[in-house]
Amino acid sequence: SPSDRPYLPFQQWAMRAEGLKPSPLGILMHPKYGLWHAYRGALLFAAEIFLPEPHKTIHLCDTCAEKPCMKSCPVDAYSGQGFAHDACLGHVRGPRGEPCRSGGCLDRNACPYGASFRYPPEVQAFHMAAFAR
Repeated sequence: SPSDRPYLPFQQWAMRAEGLKPSPLGILMHPKYGLWHAYRGALLFAAEIFLPEPHKTIHLCDTCAEKPCMKSCPVDAYSGQGFAHDACLGHVRGPRGEPCRSGGCLDRNACPYGASFRYPPEVQAFHMAAFAR
């Protein structure tokens, strides 16, 4: 599973297979699903399988001028310097982190792409609770 150690490079595999690129949040941006997709497994074959190159896709983040995903977090957890794990975790665990705990990451939810595929609040709350442990 993607959560088992040692961690397997699922994001690198996805970038090679689908031609995706990371969003400013580090989550891969899918041209249809936006930030709302996940890789839950991979297949390993004994012999190499040759597949066609992935189609070139528009990286939606390149077309987004406003970057609301970088402006919604109250502790600015995402920046050009990377993810501020401790700041995010402290906020999510704290008294002002209830909106993040109950409805998911505010920055991720601010992205307009793939909004119809957004995970329901209870699913996001489940993942945020696992993060906050």
